[in-house]
Amino acid sequence: MMTADLSRLTGLRSGKSTFYPQYRGAAERLERVVHALELISRALVRTVDGPETLVCAVAEAARAHLSAQWVVFALADGTLPDAGPRRLVLGPDATPFLVDNVEGPPLPDDVVDCLNDIRCGSIESNSVVDPHYAFVPIVLGGGVVGAFAAWTPQNRTLDSTDGAVLSILASQTAVALQNSALYQRGQLLLARAEEAFAEANRTAADLAVRNSELESTQRQLGVAHRHQVVDDERHRIARELHDSVTQAVLSAGMQIEVCRSDIPDAERSERLDLAKDLTRRAVEQLRSAIYALNHSSDEGRTSLPEMLEQLSVVHMPDELAVSLRVGGTPAELPGETEHALLRIAGEALFNAAVHAHATRAVLRLTYRTDTVVLSISDDGDGDPARMRLILKLAASNDLDGRHRGLANMQSRARELGGTLDVRRARIGGVQVLVRVPLADKPDSDTETGAEDTCPATEIEE
Repeated sequence: MMTADLSRLTGLRSGKSTFYPQYRGAAERLERVVHALELISRALVRTVDGPETLVCAVAEAARAHLSAQWVVFALADGTLPDAGPRRLVLGPDATPFLVDNVEGPPLPDDVVDCLNDIRCGSIESNSVVDPHYAFVPIVLGGGVVGAFAAWTPQNRTLDSTDGAVLSILASQTAVALQNSALYQRGQLLLARAEEAFAEANRTAADLAVRNSELESTQRQLGVAHRHQVVDDERHRIARELHDSVTQAVLSAGMQIEVCRSDIPDAERSERLDLAKDLTRRAVEQLRSAIYALNHSSDEGRTSLPEMLEQLSVVHMPDELAVSLRVGGTPAELPGETEHALLRIAGEALFNAAVHAHATRAVLRLTYRTDTVVLSISDDGDGDPARMRLILKLAASNDLDGRHRGLANMQSRARELGGTLDVRRARIGGVQVLVRVPLADKPDSDTETGAEDTCPATEIEE
């Protein structure tokens, strides 16, 4: 019974005196192992603090467990490239030595030789445990990547338990170094990702501001475009009314102004009848202009030669004889081209009748391969040089209403990519010559009054 109680209390199967020292030795070794494992666990949790802190903690754990005077940790060249520091020596009193610093204090020869062997890879994969010296390789992935070495004083004898503790420390250190390197790389990537995310947020905010500015600019452009459309439409309406109504109203006003002077009653009555007729014609033209503005479709429109024929027969004063000649093969023209040429012809004939006092005018419409040419010649007393000067002034200055018709003719021709020239007609008066290209890309404008490249005999009368 006493033997069983002793075994139960002490863990020994006998009460012989030789078993108690064994028990005490086993208990001491167990205590050292537990303490060493505690030191190792404390060291390995420093992984997140970086490889340098980890290596220092591991070396200190080995030194404290072995009560060593010198502890060496080193990695072979070319292994674990992301790990650092690669060599560390702890001296007496846990003093760290910077091995790579040539200005530091000298190290023992054994320590220097061990460091060189480990760095060059001249080490075995087996552990060596002597009474006062231990060497344990660090194995990772089936290969030796470095080693631990320790030198103890005379009062500290190493045994197999110490070798096992160092082996555990070495294997766990290799994994911890790899994890620490991965953790540091992950932290670096995380920092870069956070920086990129912050930059993306700043870019997004900047884009939001720019988008707001763009929307504001688009709104302003929309307002400006609407204003431009309104201004263009006002200009178009004003030009249409000028080219179709103003001539008749102006002529009627001139007749009424003459009637206010001292003239015979018969002539006064005749001029008032003419003014009445011009007023009626202006009303008809105004109605036609309003109808044209409300009906912009080309359906039902006649050809340009037919419209010019109607213009020369119906709308001109009776004292102006107008003839029309068409050359070449008539081609289908865009509606805006025919409309512009018709307005130019009407304005030129009106100027010939009212301002140049012409009695005869010749309209000539010539179709060519890539150009349509319209010329209006009269036998009046107009001055081509003065008309060219007015057109030049129109390019830089706004003209009064009396010369708006000439500027309108020139602008209509240029809008079609064509040219308008004024010269002396063969029948004595002024010739207005308009060329409009039929190609997709209109020719560039030329100076008013420039020399015509077509033979004069084809267009002049």
